[in-house]
This record gives sequence, structure tokens and C-alpha cells, in this order.
Amino acid sequence: MKGYWIAHVTVHDPQKYTRYTELAPAAFQQFNAILLARGGRYQQLEGGDNQRHVIIEFPSYDTALNCYHSENYQLAASFRQHIATAHITIIEGL
Repeated sequence: MKGYWIAHVTVHDPQKYTRYTELAPAAFQQFNAILLARGGRYQQLEGGDNQRHVIIEFPSYDTALNCYHSENYQLAASFRQHIATAHITIIEGL
């Protein structure tokens, strides 16, 4: 079964956020991730609003978890943590 990241992000400092967006793709490539949705048009129908919505597909649930906990991704995340609010959920596909 495939694994998916579902992320909802609000960026507080877009200029500094670019460092995260420069580093994160290396982790995604390392774990054979496919970006299915990132940014773009959306309509918030329920719950709190966020600026960015991201869906990333991985070959498996375990691969998705391993990517998140990888050294490459944690380095990227360290640049995001104080300049953006992110809600990231990793789920197993059907």
C-alpha cells in the first residue's frame, strides 16, 4: 500500500521559507516521492484556513515515515519550524 503525506502549512516569513523549499526536494527524491498537489487553487470548506496544501505520494507507508524522519528532511524541516506553522499527517493508502 502506498503512503501519503498530507500537509497544511501557513508561512509566516516567505523569504526565509525558501530555504526549506530548496532543501526538502532532496529528501523527497531520495524516497521516490511524487508530489500530487502543492499550493495552487483551493477552497477551505471546513476547519481553519492555511495558505498551502500539499499531498505527496510514497511507495509505502513505511517509506513515507522514513522520509519524514530522514536526516535530509529533518534538516529542511529545521528551517521551516520557526517561520511556518505546519500540520503534517502520514497515512496509508487503500
